Amino acid sequence: MPQFVDEARIAIESGKGGHGCVSFRREKYVPRGGPDGGDGGRGGDVVFVGTHRKSTLLDFKHRTILKAQPGEAGRGKKQHGSNGRSLVLEVPLGTQILDEETGELLYDLTQPDARIVVAKGGRGGRGNVHFATATRQTPDFAEPGGESQSFRIRLELKVMARVGLVGFPNAGKSTFLSRVTKAHPRIASYPFTTLHPHLGVLLLGNPPDEREIVIADLPGLIEGAHEGKGLGIQFLKHVERTEILLHFVDLSAENTHSPTEAYQIVRNEMLAFNKDLARKPEILVGTKKDSADPDRLAELGAFLAREGRPKLFLSSHTGEGLPDLLSVLSETLPSSPAPSHVPDDQEMEANRKEAGTPPR
Repeated sequence: MPQFVDEARIAIESGKGGHGCVSFRREKYVPRGGPDGGDGGRGGDVVFVGTHRKSTLLDFKHRTILKAQPGEAGRGKKQHGSNGRSLVLEVPLGTQILDEETGELLYDLTQPDARIVVAKGGRGGRGNVHFATATRQTPDFAEPGGESQSFRIRLELKVMARVGLVGFPNAGKSTFLSRVTKAHPRIASYPFTTLHPHLGVLLLGNPPDEREIVIADLPGLIEGAHEGKGLGIQFLKHVERTEILLHFVDLSAENTHSPTEAYQIVRNEMLAFNKDLARKPEILVGTKKDSADPDRLAELGAFLAREGRPKLFLSSHTGEGLPDLLSVLSETLPSSPAPSHVPDDQEMEANRKEAGTPPR
C-alpha cells in the first residue's frame, strides 16, 4: 500500500525564455542580405492538475525542487527556438497550494482536470530581424529571453469526502466503512489502527434516486489533538472538507471515558481547531451494541433524548441498527454536494498578486 502523504513543501521554477538571435544573411550573390536572427522559444510553465488518479502527495516527498524546461535560443535564417516543455504535475483532488512564507491560499484544486499555471515561463526574446528600420538596417543586438518565475510553495491535501467518520480511536469507524463500502481499512483491537484517511463509496437510496456518497474513515482523536497530540492536525484538517459528520461513540465496557465524556472531548478538539466545524450537521451513533455495557447504553440513550437526537445504536458486526443509520444519513445529507469553503476569486487573486504568482 502506498504511503499516505498529505503535505509537501517544494520549490518550483518555470523555464527561462530563449534569447533572440543576432544573425545576418550571408549568401553568395545576395549582397546586403540584412538581419535574419530568429526569436527565442518560450520557457515552459509549471502547471498543477487535479485528478482522481492520485490519492496522496507521495510523489513530492523526495522531489523538492521542480523545474520546467527553458526555451531554446533563436537561430539564423529566422529560425525560431523551440519552446520549453511545461512541467505538468498531477495532484489529488482537494489539494491546496499555499505560499510557504505567508501561508496564504493561492489555489484550491477541487475540480477534476482543472489546470492551474502556478509559475509562468519566460517569453522568448526577439531576434534582430525585428529591429531593422530604414535608418538602422544592420541591428547588431537582439532581445534577451524573459526571466523565469520561482516560488516556494506548500501543498496540503484535504480529503474530498461528503461524510466523515469521527470519534475516539477504536470506536468502530473502520469496521463500519468496510461494512457499507468496498473499502478495506486495517481493523484491529488497539488504538490508532487507522493511520491515515481511508475512502469508500456508499450507494445511498434506491434506483433511480440512488446516490454515490464518498465516506472518509478519519484517524481517531484524543484529548489535545488540536495541539498535535496523537495524530493531531494530520486528522483535523481533513474534517474541514466534509459536509456531515458521523460521530461514533464506543459503548463497550473497555473505555475509561463515559460515552458523553468521549463525545465532548472529540467535539472540543474539533472546535479548538476550527470553530466552523460546529456548523456541520452531526449524527451521533453508539457503536458495538453487540458488546455494549448496559449502563453506557442507558447513559448515551438519555443524552440523545435530552438533545432531541435520534437514538442510533449500531453493531457493524451483526448489522443491527445499520438500516436506521443509513436512513437518517440519507435524510440529513443534501442531495447535491455543497461548495467547498474556500476564499472567493477576488480574495485568492489578491493573495496571488501579493505572492507574485500569475493570474489564472
